Amino acid sequence: MDQHAGPAARPRPWIGWRLAALFYDLWPVLAMWFALGFVFALGHTVIGQHDPRENIAPLGALQWLLWACCWTVAGLYAVASWRRGGQTLGMRPWRLRLVALEGGPAQAPALWRRYVVGTLSLLAGGLGFWWAWFDRDGLTWHDRASGTRLLREPKRRGGLPRIDADGMR
Repeated sequence: MDQHAGPAARPRPWIGWRLAALFYDLWPVLAMWFALGFVFALGHTVIGQHDPRENIAPLGALQWLLWACCWTVAGLYAVASWRRGGQTLGMRPWRLRLVALEGGPAQAPALWRRYVVGTLSLLAGGLGFWWAWFDRDGLTWHDRASGTRLLREPKRRGGLPRIDADGMR
């Protein structure tokens, strides 16, 4: 299979666009985490009948469960976005789209594998992202592990229709 034919012939996404998209996606994910944290704190107070000023123990089982739930919710956001249109909210401004290496939409197991390896890459100081600079095809660790890749979509020509002073197009 020729990696540079078809969709892969589009410009490779610069690592800065990838990181900018990741930063942009942090905000909706943080909102979901805050909501989840509220549910946990409410459950800790109401169901556990603890004093509301008492914090969940920093390294207790409930805190680890909260972190696992936050990680899962972020994964659900990413995988659902990638499945629906190949893009998360953060990928749209930079015209990034996730596709299978063959060019079609990626399947859910590959997307979850991408999310898991991407998480490990971030935990390793982003090494999997920086790897794209040395990879012959410009792929990250999570691209390789999942059989997916990011493409940069070309700018659309024309954009919005222009309306002159008379209200005519």
